[in-house]
Amino acid sequence: MRIAILGGTGDIGEGLALRLAADTPHRVAIGSREAEKAENRAEEYTTELESRGLDAAVTGGENAAVAADARVAVLAVPPYHVGDTVEAVAGSLDDGDVLVSPATGMKRDDEGFHYHKPGAGSVTAIAAGAAPEGVAVVGAFHNLAAARLANLDADLGIDTLVIGDDEDAKGTVADVAEGIEGLRPLDAGGLANAPEIEGLTPLLINVASNNDGHRDLGVRFQ
Repeated sequence: MRIAILGGTGDIGEGLALRLAADTPHRVAIGSREAEKAENRAEEYTTELESRGLDAAVTGGENAAVAADARVAVLAVPPYHVGDTVEAVAGSLDDGDVLVSPATGMKRDDEGFHYHKPGAGSVTAIAAGAAPEGVAVVGAFHNLAAARLANLDADLGIDTLVIGDDEDAKGTVADVAEGIEGLRPLDAGGLANAPEIEGLTPLLINVASNNDGHRDLGVRFQ
């Protein structure tokens, strides 16, 4: 299966691209608003994989172009770009494609990071509202530390919560996540549960910031 990571030149995009290319048989492409930027970053990711003796490659291109060939597209963009990104690639998506939203709205003050709930109820809801008919939206990969994900020497041993109203689409994303070594997908219900999941991200950042030895935290349910 071909997976597009839209906005894949950023931190979470890098981590997902490297892990998916290293651990799964899926073909991974990263996107950007600028094709050249994505192509250059894809070459860097491929060089990193090859340096580890992995027979894997990442390709790159403009967001709509890589989305056109993908079955699953991950919206690895800041929360305030989610709606615009979906609208920009909508014409490249086919019925049955799946959009994955990992973004969380946050704001920061002197005390730390706080969940910034958008008017739609969640960032995942923004993606769902912008998605064309026939394209399911699934929330996943919200609470992952980007640096830990991108470090292929790091053992993950963490969970990702998967939400969606389309059970088949949710299952597809869970299968993709399960292919990443050390990452366990857990079904957390429908899209209405997105605020509770998105709100975990600023909590993890605050705990990591205030406790030595707890950088790049993840969640594991036992």
